Amino acid sequence: MVASIKSGVLTLLHTACGAGILAMPYAFKPFGLVPGMIMIVICGACAMQSLFIQARVAKYVPQGRASFSTLTRLINPSLSIVFDLAIAVKCFGVGVSYMIVVGDLMPQIMSVWTNNAWLLSRNVQISLIMLFFVTPLCFLKKLNSLRYASMIAISSVAYLCALVLVHYIAPSEDILRLRGQISYFFPPQSHDLNVLNTLPIFVFAYTCHHNMFSIINEQRSSRFEHIMKIPLIAVSLALILYIAIGCTGYLTFGDNIIGNIIMLYPQTVSSTVGRIAIVLLVMLAFPLQCHPARASIHQILQHLERENITTSTTSVSGPTFANENSPLMGDRGLDINEVIEEESIYQPKETSLKGKSFVFITCGILLASYLVAISVSSLARVLAIVGATGSTSISFILPGLFGYKLIGTEHNTVIPFTTRLFKYTGLALFIWGLVIMITCLTAALKLN
Repeated sequence: MVASIKSGVLTLLHTACGAGILAMPYAFKPFGLVPGMIMIVICGACAMQSLFIQARVAKYVPQGRASFSTLTRLINPSLSIVFDLAIAVKCFGVGVSYMIVVGDLMPQIMSVWTNNAWLLSRNVQISLIMLFFVTPLCFLKKLNSLRYASMIAISSVAYLCALVLVHYIAPSEDILRLRGQISYFFPPQSHDLNVLNTLPIFVFAYTCHHNMFSIINEQRSSRFEHIMKIPLIAVSLALILYIAIGCTGYLTFGDNIIGNIIMLYPQTVSSTVGRIAIVLLVMLAFPLQCHPARASIHQILQHLERENITTSTTSVSGPTFANENSPLMGDRGLDINEVIEEESIYQPKETSLKGKSFVFITCGILLASYLVAISVSSLARVLAIVGATGSTSISFILPGLFGYKLIGTEHNTVIPFTTRLFKYTGLALFIWGLVIMITCLTAALKLN
């Protein structure tokens, strides 16, 4: 079934608006209100341009075959396994964090109705959610199949936004007692928190790039004019949600804000419904992390299999030397126009992920995620380090590298201005990504 622009927007928005939305007001704490809003806008603009670049470079591979792996092989085949590993680690880590959120919130939700120790067990709740909800959704083969789940999850985000707004407009006495100092510009650093500690929240708020190529592959047309509507709408909606929740949440609690804003609200019907909405959000977002992780693991296994075959063939038949007619001769190089041709001899043949491979890899991801989630109560520092490396790689560094290396290669003479703009914007994003990676990794290592 061909995906629509609407389903693509829902998938991107759902991927971006994960559990991190709960920490958006907390990110304002060392920045203040106005600088915090500026950071949301800047990071949103960078994320949108990066998604635009992904839409532009998808034409350099056959339609329906766009992926980080295939595009990396056009630039430097040896790097493909590195970036597939980064995607797999990042998506796995975020998926585990979702299950940890489930383990934290479900006992609080169940305590409203029961005192049964078994039902209030963190590990029991994670087990039930993984078995009956997450696992069936992870076995869906297309992101388009998750469009209804995405609609439910986006409704959960909308409810959270409404909850935060209502409590800001009409705060209860309990909330007023929790309100701290509000700074409109950079506050005096009277606490241990600094801008490096919360910068990753702004940077990674829009991380949905690992699903962009899957969305492009499922569209009826890969034309840029068609595809660009998806990130334009999705990132714009995410920007509105982040500003609404971030600003009103910070204005409600000031510098007494904590990392999970919903934990500050009193145990009322509205806050309980909000917690249920968050559980729905992270539960339905897990498959959106499983999908690219599964594809990346499959690519890694194929790469290792090809390496083994190549090594075996070389050892049996001896080394193969290029002759004067060989397309791999250094004076000729590898023509990008030949690479993007359908059934090109230079395009690595990929086995579609189905059958036993699909089942085994999916089960492996689910089992590993479950074991880590029930064993560890907090992955904050580990996931901060993983996010600072993996997320920045797939959000800025790799799309920027694709844009700079591939855009404009089809022109033999003068490159049009718009094409050059995208090309050098890609270079800027590549450099920006490296700076952010160093900054965010420093922040992650400084976390207490």
